[in-house]
Amino acid sequence: MSGNTFGTLFAVTNFGESHGPAIGCVIDGCPPGMALTEADIQGDLDRRRPGTSRHVTQRNEPDAVQILSGVYEGKTTGTPIALLIQNTDQRSKDYGQIAQQFRPGHADFTYWKKYGIRDPRGGGRSSARLTAPMVAAGAVAKKWLFEKYGTVFRGCMAQIGEIVIPFESWKHVPNNPFFAPMADVGALEAYMDALRKAGDSCGARIRVTASKVPIGLGEPLFDKMDSDIAYALMGINAVKGVEIGAGFASVTQRGTTHGDSITPQGFTTNNSGGTLGGITSGQDLEVSIAIKPTSSIISPRQSIDVHNQPVEVVTKGRHDPCVGIRATPIAEAMLALVVMEHALRNRAQNGDVHAQERRRASAGGADAGTSSEAEGPQSSFL
Repeated sequence: MSGNTFGTLFAVTNFGESHGPAIGCVIDGCPPGMALTEADIQGDLDRRRPGTSRHVTQRNEPDAVQILSGVYEGKTTGTPIALLIQNTDQRSKDYGQIAQQFRPGHADFTYWKKYGIRDPRGGGRSSARLTAPMVAAGAVAKKWLFEKYGTVFRGCMAQIGEIVIPFESWKHVPNNPFFAPMADVGALEAYMDALRKAGDSCGARIRVTASKVPIGLGEPLFDKMDSDIAYALMGINAVKGVEIGAGFASVTQRGTTHGDSITPQGFTTNNSGGTLGGITSGQDLEVSIAIKPTSSIISPRQSIDVHNQPVEVVTKGRHDPCVGIRATPIAEAMLALVVMEHALRNRAQNGDVHAQERRRASAGGADAGTSSEAEGPQSSFL
């Protein structure tokens, strides 16, 4: 009810504040027997962590994760996995002047009105720092899904501010601080340098995909795969829009174009984004998110204080001029958590269905031998 837990069968409860002693999460429902160490999680946390380039906040957090429970002799036990990340580089004094003021674009005003109290240090509970535990939980989900189904999650930046980023290759994504799928990011660097000097910020568009997703995940009505994806990704700080497949471009498409034709070898296009009727089709899940401009900027803006008096707010401290730069691993993690939840749900409800399919396939294999030899190799989507 309090909105700090995501998922049911793979439930992740997030805790902590931006400038508290630590942040973390508890994962309840991870299947037992999977090999798991801190190293399996740390890689994704390193991709998200602050202070990695001049284009992001210079808060220097190592984001070293500790596994406190749920793992014995290197394997998950099926009991709750507690993950802890220490906060080591807080500068709470940066927020002393705005403790009684509401920063435009931030959750200061709404937290104050909802709870009657708020932690102004770095945004407290509403800080994007609280995405780190979700990235850690997502890494656990990614590992299980890869070992079980071969599912792979990838993401990249598709646009930053006014600059649309052409897709060249996934291989470029880990080689630049923007997660951009292009070799030369000089124009992006110049754009961000100018933005920082101007004391302003910008938004971004992030693309995230999942390949080798099992067919049949998702429910027919209220727990559709695509609706749960939208729910999860809208839970990321600063996300203001989610598109699946063709998204809003569907408005201008014709039915003859939008509907993905099917051949014996598979689908010819993927306007659906990998779901049909809320259930995965076996195609790649294709999702894009829109991230708003960073609200913490040094340019003065009008607001009010807790006494409803007009004030001019200048937000000091260390902030990302574009929070979208570090959002790619966060989007990957949230998508992984959705797929993990539905994979466990589908296994619980429909395990017998798949077992019957395997038995039929096995029984039909012997009979099909003569036919295959006579007709030659067949490529069948089904």
